[in-house]
Amino acid sequence: MKNKLLNHEILFVVLLSAISILNVFLSAGIMEGMQAPVMATLLPRIGVILLFLLVYLWINLFSIPRFLKVKEKGYVDYLLLLFQFLALGLLLALGVNVATYFARPAESNYSGYGLFSMFGYNDEPLSSIWMGWGRGLQLLSLYGTYAVLRTYLSCRIENSGPKTRYYTLMANEISGLLVIYLLIPILVSTFNLIEYELFYLWYFVLANGVLFVYVSNVYWLFPRYLKNNELSRGFVGRLLFSTFVCTIPMVIFLVHTSLIPMFLLGNWAFQLLVTVPCTWLVYQRKKDELLEWSKAAMELTRSKADLQFLRAQINPHFLFNALNTLYGTALIDGSKRTADGIQKLGDMMRFMLEDNHQDFIPMKDEVAYLQNYIALQKLRILPSDQIRLEANLDVAECDHLIVPMLLIPFVENAFKHGIDADEKSWIIVDLSCTADSIHFKVRNSVSKAVYVDPERKSSGIGLNNVRERLMLFYEGKYQLNCGQVDNEFIAELNIRLL
Repeated sequence: MKNKLLNHEILFVVLLSAISILNVFLSAGIMEGMQAPVMATLLPRIGVILLFLLVYLWINLFSIPRFLKVKEKGYVDYLLLLFQFLALGLLLALGVNVATYFARPAESNYSGYGLFSMFGYNDEPLSSIWMGWGRGLQLLSLYGTYAVLRTYLSCRIENSGPKTRYYTLMANEISGLLVIYLLIPILVSTFNLIEYELFYLWYFVLANGVLFVYVSNVYWLFPRYLKNNELSRGFVGRLLFSTFVCTIPMVIFLVHTSLIPMFLLGNWAFQLLVTVPCTWLVYQRKKDELLEWSKAAMELTRSKADLQFLRAQINPHFLFNALNTLYGTALIDGSKRTADGIQKLGDMMRFMLEDNHQDFIPMKDEVAYLQNYIALQKLRILPSDQIRLEANLDVAECDHLIVPMLLIPFVENAFKHGIDADEKSWIIVDLSCTADSIHFKVRNSVSKAVYVDPERKSSGIGLNNVRERLMLFYEGKYQLNCGQVDNEFIAELNIRLL
């Protein structure tokens, strides 16, 4: 995904450089024949464009990739990256300084020398090798900030769980559209294709709205609110509001004019009458592909989760420990506790075979599974003043539906890593609900020594899998915080259901 975004950006920069070089030739009158004085100013201008291109390619094809490949980054890696930016800033300054010496842009008041003037007006080129270095560093710092944001966005998309392919498709398509969006006015300006003075104003006003409306409609409004191609008041209201909002950014091009109302209403009408029907046709072509990807992602996540659940709960370690515990209780105090333990184990296995395959189950069933699991774990842990096990499961208002086995991984990890017979240990489980939310918190001690427990050999369900299921079923409606504080590990999950 990162490569695709970067490829679009590199394509744009390369094309922009080629167009800029062509524009230099055209402005120098190449069609009428080249003369030595013209060549003396033409070559430095081309050289500066190529210098900018080479610095850009070096950053994106060498500096940033090398830095990202280092898994455990240290001070040396950051210093090396900083040194490269300082050296590249100096290289830009020196290159422009040399070009200024041969082109003498001050004689024409820097007319046509935009890249030169970015580094300051220099009437005495080569008088100092540091001339323009500060401007070069500012320019690279600005681009470096953009590159960090671009890399961060790419990483977030690649780690978005089951919706990675969907977000990747959206990001790649938007980046491709941006290339076209920016190249059109550059080409028109370079070749003087349109002489209408207000073309660029109308272009940026309309094109901005088209881009925003396209993304909004195809990737948000149509998939989420247009069910079975049936119009509803809610959909129409959102369509009118979203298209109007998408026309507002164009105001930045009109802040110094009195044409804002006319352009705003005209742009809104254009988006509604032209862009919306076009985006509808595009969405109809993409709909099957988007739905197929979304469904495939959901099925893949569910299948992987079910497999991990079976491996984690119906595994030899868990069954061996549970049966061994029941055998011990039968030898110690007869059949009562043994019968209760067997019943709890049977209820858990029935839950795994029946309820676990549904998308949502009643909260009481999930809580019953938790209670059975905790009860079996208590049976196999010898009573000790050093060990504190506490389960506060308040189900008074827990009449909601929940994704099956969403809570058990936290309790399983707590028992797997939080009990040490030789140290003070504790596991505290808290569950409460409100009319529209679920609050779940597990705290467990973190032992200093390695406690030998056969069940620790099993991999368990894992928090990564839980995060994927949360993102799949509760995207934007949950908060999950996990981490160690001193000698205690805390996992806290809050889910909003409305």
